[in-house]
Amino acid sequence: MDLALSEEQEAVRKLAEDFVAREVTPHVVAWDRAENVDRSIVGKLGELGFLGLTVPEEYGGSGGDHLSYCLVTEELGRGDSSVRGIVSVSLGLVAKTIASWGSEEQKRQWLPRLTSGEAIGCFGLTEPGTGSDAGNLVTRAVRDGGDYVINGTKMFITNGTWADVVLLFARTNDSPGHRGVSAFLVSADTPGLSRRTVHGKLGLRGQATAELVLQDVRIPASCLLGPEGKGFSIAMSALAKGRMSVAAGCVGIAQAAQDAAVRYAGEREQFGKAIARHQLVQELLSDIAVDVDAARLLTWRVADLIDRGQEFATAASKAKLYASEAAVRCANNALQVFGGYGYIDEYPVGKLLRDARVMTLYEGTSQIQKLIIGRALTGVSAF
Repeated sequence: MDLALSEEQEAVRKLAEDFVAREVTPHVVAWDRAENVDRSIVGKLGELGFLGLTVPEEYGGSGGDHLSYCLVTEELGRGDSSVRGIVSVSLGLVAKTIASWGSEEQKRQWLPRLTSGEAIGCFGLTEPGTGSDAGNLVTRAVRDGGDYVINGTKMFITNGTWADVVLLFARTNDSPGHRGVSAFLVSADTPGLSRRTVHGKLGLRGQATAELVLQDVRIPASCLLGPEGKGFSIAMSALAKGRMSVAAGCVGIAQAAQDAAVRYAGEREQFGKAIARHQLVQELLSDIAVDVDAARLLTWRVADLIDRGQEFATAASKAKLYASEAAVRCANNALQVFGGYGYIDEYPVGKLLRDARVMTLYEGTSQIQKLIIGRALTGVSAF
């Protein structure tokens, strides 16, 4: 087993690190306070190929392996999780799903635009009444000749107000649970589709989170992604890889917490010496360091499994579970190192803690991840 990065992977990581230092870090506090990331960041992400990682070059992607994707996602998470979410959703959940399930026409229509940053995608699964119970969503798509007519509401949709295309999941028949769900690619400017920004979030405040309302939205049948009735399988396959991306972003949060805490502990003096020399502060720092390494290795294992073509869904749930909970612990411990200054947004750790908290909720709560892992261990079917 060789855990060393290749020259190419190290170059990608350094490219992302430099990008964050130049284009993200100087603006983090302002974006968080304004609850708005500068949208020009999307084009810059596209220019460097970050929105096309692992997507075939014939469709405008930048290729590369999944570990390189994790390295970039980690660096973006270290800088600002609101920026990381742009890539995780538009590339990780939407573009990759189109690449896996889309028709040739759909790939040609959307992938070059998504990978370049000309367009951005969002993942329309969660509804006001169905989060973890996604198989029982109620948004309906009714066949009408050569079209589908869609009605329903989606909630907490990352990139929702920015998106040019919605990967939308809707019920197309009355089969019970997940069996009646289909997937569609819906252009965001389709008449009847309206969007409302969700304000006042605890964390990820700069991220464009939205409620989507669909009222008699008419789309051609060619917008169906994959076979009718296979939407839930498409969603779950997307989320399995998406959990690796969230885990990598959480590693970035944890690493940022470690960096900030170590730096501050070396500068701050109490009782006549730097607090880094106090054993209980060293305990906080060591706990952070172990969580960072463990979360990173679990995440890298998922990338390795994907790149070798092996089953990875359970490993992804383990990585997402551990890394998201670890990010909360690391940010919380870092805040403790900072003391009262950690409670002020001029210092980074408060935002890290706020951003980390949602990671245990979206793309499958920690409880859902435990169910997935437990079912895999016992052989119990999910349905």
